Amino acid sequence: MRLDKFIGNNTQLSRTQIHAAIKQGIVYVNDVLVTKTNTQIKDTDKVMVDDQVIEPRKPRYLMLHKPAGYVCANTDSEHPTVLDLVDAPFKHELQIAGRLDVDTTGLVLLTDDGQWNHKITSPKHMHTKNYLVTTANPIEDSYIKIFADGVILKGETKLTLPAELKVLDKHHAELSICEGKYHQVKRMFAAVGNHVIALHRNRIGSVYLGDLPAGQFRYLTTQEVESFGQ
Repeated sequence: MRLDKFIGNNTQLSRTQIHAAIKQGIVYVNDVLVTKTNTQIKDTDKVMVDDQVIEPRKPRYLMLHKPAGYVCANTDSEHPTVLDLVDAPFKHELQIAGRLDVDTTGLVLLTDDGQWNHKITSPKHMHTKNYLVTTANPIEDSYIKIFADGVILKGETKLTLPAELKVLDKHHAELSICEGKYHQVKRMFAAVGNHVIALHRNRIGSVYLGDLPAGQFRYLTTQEVESFGQ
């Protein structure tokens, strides 16, 4: 890899700043002064800028408690995005693993590891997502079997995969699904003649939102990252 590209990938220095640093004589590779921006370096080389060792960035894995009113997108012309809530360098490179609607709250995972993202979002991996649901009309016990057997969503011809519904009271329930169709939870309740007025995701796979405050984020533990498979 070119020296200037390595420094650009692993620091917040602009291309102009990198070239200036090399001209100023403050860039070293393996303790040897380097004066050419196109110098080729290897993974094992030690690069220093102004006496600071530049370490290759490692993949990042975060969880965020999404409030209502934020969209799961990198940019949006109408609403603030979940990335606006993340105070981290290179945040524009983060991918959203499992999106939520603008009015839905709860657990969102973010990463710059594309393969890990695929493990979470690909239907074949069958990672269960758990939601707390509030409905306009009373939740009937008959929904439990209907959702377990699968329902036909409006505009589709195939049954949804089996889902587990736990009725908490007349207007509140927990729903666990292992797929992620567009507006799926809302459309499932619509299929039985009900209307979702509030929706909150508290778990993906074995990763729980826990007591993370709304609008806050944290990095996942190694155990949480690895829980989605190697």
